[in-house]
Amino acid sequence: MDIFAVNWLAVVLAALAGFVVGGIWYGPLLGKRWMAAIGMTEDDMENVHKSDGLVKIYGSTFLLSLVASWTLAHVFATYPDLAFNIMVLTAFGVALGFVVPALWTNYLFQGSNRSLFLIDGGYWLLFYTAMGLVHAAFA
Repeated sequence: MDIFAVNWLAVVLAALAGFVVGGIWYGPLLGKRWMAAIGMTEDDMENVHKSDGLVKIYGSTFLLSLVASWTLAHVFATYPDLAFNIMVLTAFGVALGFVVPALWTNYLFQGSNRSLFLIDGGYWLLFYTAMGLVHAAFA
């Protein structure tokens, strides 16, 4: 299979969908709880944004979303006859079966609190589901 043989519009829009989910999830929806769970204040977060730069942080995040979306596009390209709901469930399953256990393992060894895991794990489930919805819509 050609590694570039994917629907690039779907790849970009799915990455954007995941990116938007993150903005809402870690912004108005759970931003304050997430900052409390990681032990940061709004001032601390502002300092991170100033020191690392918003373009670097959000640009890198979007590039990583593109990588995830492109990889998901290849999973779907391997099975081109998948139904819409199966594609969405597959994307959700990628998060539930691969991302969430990896995240949980890291958090167990780091001694992170359960609320942080629930916030971050929930985000990744929604992130991949949003990407799956977009990819399914373009299939």
